[in-house]
This record gives sequence, structure tokens and C-alpha cells, in this order.
Amino acid sequence: MSADVNTKRRPTTDDPIRSYTMSRIRNKDTSIEVSLRKALWKAGIRYRKNYAKLPGTPDIAITKHKIAIFCDGEFWHGKDWEKTKNKIQSNREYWIKKIERNIDRDIEVNRKVCGNGWTVVRFWGTEIRKNLSGCVEEIQDIIFQNKIDSQNIKLMTCPLYPCWLHGADNENKTAKPDPLHCETKAFPCFESAFESLCKNT
Repeated sequence: MSADVNTKRRPTTDDPIRSYTMSRIRNKDTSIEVSLRKALWKAGIRYRKNYAKLPGTPDIAITKHKIAIFCDGEFWHGKDWEKTKNKIQSNREYWIKKIERNIDRDIEVNRKVCGNGWTVVRFWGTEIRKNLSGCVEEIQDIIFQNKIDSQNIKLMTCPLYPCWLHGADNENKTAKPDPLHCETKAFPCFESAFESLCKNT
């Protein structure tokens, strides 16, 4: 890394109110993160916070279902960036470069986390503050869908799966189980899949 990058500092401002506001910004355990975590816990969803085992250190990681959640501030992560950047008045060059680096980094983090087999969910701060229950419901929907996808994989690896998929083999006149009329106890993998989907998160 070049020396000029190592020594580069955030521009200062003569506005004491802005200086105080910037000094109070936290990287971890922000109010939106805490609100979402509490709501998820109340809904029975267990998680790890600030999960350093994944790229980007997700604010919330639901390891059981491989869901990585990021709680993004609108300014720092460039919400409506094409409009927002035109409103920046002071230190324009610095802030535009910084926010655009953040945007590029978010895209790269998404790619890497998804590449590890995880689902990435990003909420804007305003979404969490104004519609907390909706955010929780979105996570619940993803968990349910992941369960379905997981059980579909188990279904396809079951030796009885072709019977369910194709029904009777008319060519060889060999009767195969009819999924609409067989008891699930005869097919433990399907019984297990059904019970799993019915369980609470």
C-alpha cells in the first residue's frame, strides 16, 4: 500500500455539531442492529452477531439456516446514490469516493458470501425502524423456503424418489408406489421432511 494512502485521514470540519455526530457513529451494535436482533430473538430465531467467519462480518448470522443479514445505513452504503451524491456539499470528492468504495465492497461481499452457500439479506435502516415486523417476516419466509429447498435435496437423494416422481412403470407393468395414496410411514424420508417443515423455527 502506498504511503499517501496510509497517511490519508478523514477531512475535518469546522462544524462542531457535525464533528460530534460523526464521532458518535458506531460500527457495531447500532440501534437498528439491536432492534432487529431483539425482534428476531422474540420470534424464536437464534443467531450469532458480528459473524467474523464470513466475508464482510455480517451484523447477524443465522447459522442454522445460513442466512447473513446486514443492517445498512442509508448514507454510508449509498441508498439512492445517484440522487444522494448530488446533495453532498462539503468534501464532495472524499465522500463520493468513500461511499462508492463502500457500494463496491458490498457487492463483492454479497458475491463471496453467496459463493459460500449462504443467503444474503440487506435491510436499510429506515426499513428496520419503520417496518420491523415486516423485516422479521421476510427472514421467516427465507427460513421456510430454505427448509423446503433442503428437503427437496433430501427427497432427490432418497432411493424411493423415482417412484414418487414417475409413478407406475407402464412399460414394464411394474407397480410402483403412488405418492397420493401411500402412507408416509412407508417412506421415512418423506415423513421426516414433512415433520421438519412443520416444526417451529
